[in-house]
Amino acid sequence: MRRWATHAGDDTSNGEHVSTAQARGGAPLTFAYRSAVGVVRPMMRALTRQQWRGAEYLPATGGCVVAVNHISYADPFAVAHFLFENGHPPYFLGKASLFELPLLGRWLTACEQVPVHRGDGRAAEAYRDAIAAVRDGRCIVITPEGTITKDPLGWPMSGKTGAARLALESGAPVLPLAQWGARELLDADGTFRPWRRPVMRMSLGAPVELEDLRARPVTAELLREATARIMAAITAGVAGLRGERPPEGVWDRRTARRVVGPPPVGPETL
Repeated sequence: MRRWATHAGDDTSNGEHVSTAQARGGAPLTFAYRSAVGVVRPMMRALTRQQWRGAEYLPATGGCVVAVNHISYADPFAVAHFLFENGHPPYFLGKASLFELPLLGRWLTACEQVPVHRGDGRAAEAYRDAIAAVRDGRCIVITPEGTITKDPLGWPMSGKTGAARLALESGAPVLPLAQWGARELLDADGTFRPWRRPVMRMSLGAPVELEDLRARPVTAELLREATARIMAAITAGVAGLRGERPPEGVWDRRTARRVVGPPPVGPETL
């Protein structure tokens, strides 16, 4: 049985954590990345409490794809805190528009995060860069929903096929990460509540079973099947965190309704 690990702060120096993460993550961390850790890590410790489980599923060596549900603008900080403290510095796939902002864009680039270009000829660049990063031993984080969930009840929506594609082509495991609590810190409407010090609950699951799909040609049907497995694993993890049963069907943001049956897959891959 997986047990909760509660992290309320310790005296381990930031330098020790950087060293451990660098050794496990493969490529050395840039100065910008280490500087970001020096800001984000104490901030998350001050503003939140942590209950984490499933870190044992992170690979001892090699890259991985972490697929996580998206509920708040605070998600990247909570997820990064969990992964970094467990020896896997994350590299996020983010909207290209963020990389175009004068200061934030330069910082994201210096931290070697991966921009996602949608709807133009550069869309394949993100996919190619992500594959290279996973093969280089890095932990790539992707939100298959592509945006904060629009499900009125907060459950994961239908997913895009990017996480499935990355896992199938790279051969790396795809780990489903369910998270809950970030909305108490920063709601979907942007309301910031730092005085609450909410619990960031993370539940990482075993690698999604895709071995039976890896030898088959990559088709739209195959990607739909792999994506459905990934989203089902994430949703099961969220259900465990919430102590609730998920509703029947999956919210489709394109039609703004709950779809019962084979889950819809978005037209974009990432």
